[in-house]
Amino acid sequence: MVIREANLADAPTIAMHVTVWRTTYSNLMPAKFLADLSDKEQETKWVKIFSNIAQDNFTYIAEDEIGQIVGFANGGQERTGDRFYQGELYAIYIMEKYQRQGLGYRLISTVATRLLQSSISSMLVWVLADNPACGFYQSLGGQQVNQKQIEIGTVQLIEVAYGWTDTRKGII
Repeated sequence: MVIREANLADAPTIAMHVTVWRTTYSNLMPAKFLADLSDKEQETKWVKIFSNIAQDNFTYIAEDEIGQIVGFANGGQERTGDRFYQGELYAIYIMEKYQRQGLGYRLISTVATRLLQSSISSMLVWVLADNPACGFYQSLGGQQVNQKQIEIGTVQLIEVAYGWTDTRKGII
């Protein structure tokens, strides 16, 4: 697997996370909501993200041996002004076939390293409380530090934050 920084040309295939949403959240969200997710809308979102060079976030992709994107992680400065956590893992998605092979660890470590290059050594990630990945974040040393109720589609869900106060001691 190759991990590299994403660029504008990756926008069409990075929208693969719609597929990951459908497999990961099939038991958590309404089927219609998941069916209505649009690869094209997500591609447009990513084009906008990659076109805005002033924006303070970054994305790394994982490619398989033939160059297909099989996962990505997106991060940057924490978005709500949290006083304890300056960095944030905004998103991480890995195709189901490639999960549980160390790729998530490599992507999160890459994001944490990039944050460290900006003198940011604390990080958090928000994840649905019922997401099977919660155990993954805990295994990397993430501590549950917050929770909130959110609405996705027509469903009320609980989202929890896992935090690392010093990524130099935890993830990498």
